[in-house]
Amino acid sequence: MQALKIVLEGVTTSFRYPHFMLGVQPGFPLPPPATIYGHVCSALGEWFDPEGVAFAYHFTVTGEGYDLEHIHVLSASSGKLPGGERKALEGNINPFKRQILLFPRLTLYLNRPEWIDAFRRPRYPVVLGRSQDLASYTRIEIVELQPAEQVYFEHTLLPYSMAAQAPAGVVTLMPRWIDYRQRRRPGFARYLMLTERITTKHMLRFGQQTPVYWSDPTAPMVDGLPLGLWFHTFVGADNETLTMA
Repeated sequence: MQALKIVLEGVTTSFRYPHFMLGVQPGFPLPPPATIYGHVCSALGEWFDPEGVAFAYHFTVTGEGYDLEHIHVLSASSGKLPGGERKALEGNINPFKRQILLFPRLTLYLNRPEWIDAFRRPRYPVVLGRSQDLASYTRIEIVELQPAEQVYFEHTLLPYSMAAQAPAGVVTLMPRWIDYRQRRRPGFARYLMLTERITTKHMLRFGQQTPVYWSDPTAPMVDGLPLGLWFHTFVGADNETLTMA
């Protein structure tokens, strides 16, 4: 299978947990699928139909820290301004600490090799996370992925269904897709976050399972095993992987 492979590198990024507004904003150690969708949209210059689009990635950082930010919390007002005019809004400035990741490196795979020119000439500035988290593409190419029975996974998302099989990982709920045409309506899904290396040799198998995985032959080999890729989709009943060709 052919896939578009993009390598992005930056200085800082942040993937905050939703629903945190005051005090502190912790973040995910890996980019949520909704972040990937928004990033691809910025390269294309428009919202695209997510149906049938799938992605896999490998994401690393060299460290983490905290940034000091502030937000304006506004509410409707019934008071008046000094001149007698009625106030529409009033609010306060609330400082908070935000968790940031340092020197991120994202290797993104898309099942849309025809989009290569959009990433060579992105429509909007290349960012990952916050609008100030500027980044750049250091490598863009089309690769031929290969099927493999044994691979290693690391620094990536796996489907929630693999939580009972994998020897490591943390299950979490992540924003999967945000529909900007429907008042930013979010969709969520559970994933297995993998921030360390595992191999399929150490994964449990049930019954007569003989899975075959996509792998990147251009990525570094580890103990004779290629890098495994698990493709996720943004919408639809199957948010776990592409069917093997």
